[in-house]
Amino acid sequence: MRFLREFRPAVLAAAPNVAAALTLAAGVMLLASGATPSETVRFARLLAITPVILIEISHFVSSIFGLVLVLLAFGLKARLGAAWAATLAILALAAPNTLIKGFNWEETAALAALAVALAPRRTAFPRQARLSQMEITPGWLFSAFAVLAGVGLLGAWSFMNADYADRSWWRVIGEADASRAIRSSVGAAVALMAVGLWRLFATPATPGVAGEGDPDFQRVRAILAAAGVAEPGSNLALLGDKRFLFSASGESFLMFGVRGRSWVALGAPTGRADEQAELMWRFRELAHAHAARPAFYGLAPDQLTIAVDLGFSLQKIGESAAVPLEGFSVAGRRREVLRRNWRKAGEGGAAFEVLPRGAATALMGDLQAISDAWLDAHAGGEKGFSLGGFTPRYVAEFPVAVVRVDGRIVAFATLWTTAGRAAFSMDLMRYGEEAPKNIMDYLFVELLLWGQAEGYAAFDFGMAPLAGLDDRPLAPILSRVGRLLYERGEEIYNFQGVRRYKDKYDPVWQPRYLAAPHTWQLGFVLADVGLLSSGGVAGLTRRPRR
Repeated sequence: MRFLREFRPAVLAAAPNVAAALTLAAGVMLLASGATPSETVRFARLLAITPVILIEISHFVSSIFGLVLVLLAFGLKARLGAAWAATLAILALAAPNTLIKGFNWEETAALAALAVALAPRRTAFPRQARLSQMEITPGWLFSAFAVLAGVGLLGAWSFMNADYADRSWWRVIGEADASRAIRSSVGAAVALMAVGLWRLFATPATPGVAGEGDPDFQRVRAILAAAGVAEPGSNLALLGDKRFLFSASGESFLMFGVRGRSWVALGAPTGRADEQAELMWRFRELAHAHAARPAFYGLAPDQLTIAVDLGFSLQKIGESAAVPLEGFSVAGRRREVLRRNWRKAGEGGAAFEVLPRGAATALMGDLQAISDAWLDAHAGGEKGFSLGGFTPRYVAEFPVAVVRVDGRIVAFATLWTTAGRAAFSMDLMRYGEEAPKNIMDYLFVELLLWGQAEGYAAFDFGMAPLAGLDDRPLAPILSRVGRLLYERGEEIYNFQGVRRYKDKYDPVWQPRYLAAPHTWQLGFVLADVGLLSSGGVAGLTRRPRR
């Protein structure tokens, strides 16, 4: 018994794929049985005790059951609880039906054995989505049509080589057994065509980008205001360039961007922890239903289990930094330089203030002027997708930290807060020429002290791209290329400088990952993320104006 208990996790992990394969085999068996001649002696004995009309109906229904099992196999592979229940129901109906069809007791035994083996495996199918909401991909339909075509060819070959093979085709049609086989195959084909048409019209269209006037935008605000599971970066949902999937309860959402064939989800779903896996599965299925390339950008280590369950390949893309705020202080020898820069800015007249959400609207002209000057002095245009950009509506969504010198705003930062106060972060940080020399150190220290006073557990410094990648002979090629770029790509981006600056605050570093269905797709997805975040090639290549 202990041996069986130790292997139970492995059995549950393998159950969806094994159950899918066996169910597919059972469906093919029923389709093939319906398309080929019955065993003569058995059929003659059955005909003596069973009404012909009942045999005809059973023969036809058996092929429909076979087609349904073929389609349910894909639902079992996707770990749908509804597919598990439906498969058991179909097996319970199909097993006795094969006896009425032609006294095929071997088929009955096989179907019953599969039902017995599948019945205690409910926990291996945890997904709660309804079958009517399951996305049927073109690949699924093609596979089912291929099975049906193969069965049809098998039936044609079987009847052409039967005793009446030398008769005209119209005489073969007249044979009762051939007629039943033809009706069963045609019925299954019509049913599959109906499923294909349903898929064509019922598959949801690609969700549109949700803007300010979209009702989905209000739903996103409500979820962010009460989310039990949310990172500071979840506030990028309010940028106005995202598409959304919502959970059945309406208490969680997944946001993603589209570029070409790439559908890139930004992080894991926001809202309830128990709805994350289902939303990630739905995202993958919806992308596949549209022949798109699904991916997740910026996953944390605790979210990798779901990505692995989805069958995704993983690639580390950098490390994020979080500074615990409990006990944070600028005292001590290690932070002497930081403390000196902070004090010098304060002694030079810098004053820090956090404006509540919406209060920055009255100062938007001043903030816009600072932002424009900052953009003129830096490479690249306004950002998007994984980075915030300056638009008055977006800035007004958040608290804004401002730094004044002699009463005039010289720097500002928009703040990403979370409902649970587990962490907060800074999005846009922009300053003008009048700002003190050490404005960044001053602003960060003031933000950390403000967050500490407000009861936040940590300050999220964001990601250091390409940090922590290995350049070993057996490391993935993307890791080796990323490491090379990290070490020698300072002209493109200050990779090492970003990591060194954040290290001054003694943060806890955590790896971040990219996930996609196949390893070869990771490079394409990374390129698309770069273009989504930079506003296309034009934004990526833009140089400073001065």
